[in-house]
Amino acid sequence: MKQEKIPIAAEGYPFIAYSALLTILSALLGYPLITFVLLAVTTFVLMFFRDPERTTPHIDRGVISPADGKIIFVETIRDVRFGADEQLKISIFMNVFDVHVNRIPFSGKVDKVHHVPGSFLAADSEKAHLNNEYCAVRIITSDRREITMVQIAGLIARRIICRLEAGDPVTRGERFGLIRFGSRVDLYLPRQSNPAVQVGDKVIAGETLLAYLG
Repeated sequence: MKQEKIPIAAEGYPFIAYSALLTILSALLGYPLITFVLLAVTTFVLMFFRDPERTTPHIDRGVISPADGKIIFVETIRDVRFGADEQLKISIFMNVFDVHVNRIPFSGKVDKVHHVPGSFLAADSEKAHLNNEYCAVRIITSDRREITMVQIAGLIARRIICRLEAGDPVTRGERFGLIRFGSRVDLYLPRQSNPAVQVGDKVIAGETLLAYLG
């Protein structure tokens, strides 16, 4: 049987190579305990940057999860940073063991990409979405509805990677970036959208249905 290779995000190559090099050097110098620790670190880094293939379902009006993790918030709120009207907000917390590659939740065209510096509080805290560094991407669908996804840095996550630019066409399920070492993604949908998840649910980027776009 043919063995499939573990897909790795390109951003992880330098970290994996550096950690693996230290592990090899430690082994050659005869430090078994340090080698064991470094091997564990290398394995963790390798798994952190894993980027498995996903099969995105074709669901009419279906908004697909942009991140792996756990649902920590599903409510209708007003956040003036991302729109004047009330919106359905769904928040996904990613721990360090989740896949951290982020994916497009709904097809359309990128209208705006806005990166804001900030703090690095625990990503699942109540104030994280207000105070932490974030990158917000607004997508306009073919029928002119707005979707905003927000990558939020966390206590350990200090690097947000977003490859999108204003004007880019995007397709539901495609990769667009990642957040290094644990964080969260918030999704803002039109108020009339109907959630398909609840707090505590585990979701998979590119596969799990989050809501029906209203």
